Amino acid sequence: MQQAQRMIINISAPITLAREMKMVAKKENKTISELLREAFRVYQYSKDWKKIRRLGNEIANRMGVESYDDIEKIAG
Repeated sequence: MQQAQRMIINISAPITLAREMKMVAKKENKTISELLREAFRVYQYSKDWKKIRRLGNEIANRMGVESYDDIEKIAG
């Protein structure tokens, strides 16, 4: 099985944040890299859902949907 390619990324963080990251990593038995990868995945997931909700709101506004009852009427 082929190992995933990696890129080293250096970041700077306030000392208090860096200490907190170390404490959380230790508590959860993870590396700081694992925490940051997870944080980025959650960030991306959140951004994707914000986009989906925005598009859904735009469509609902165009269709005059104001309540779940309106959705039921449209869906039949």
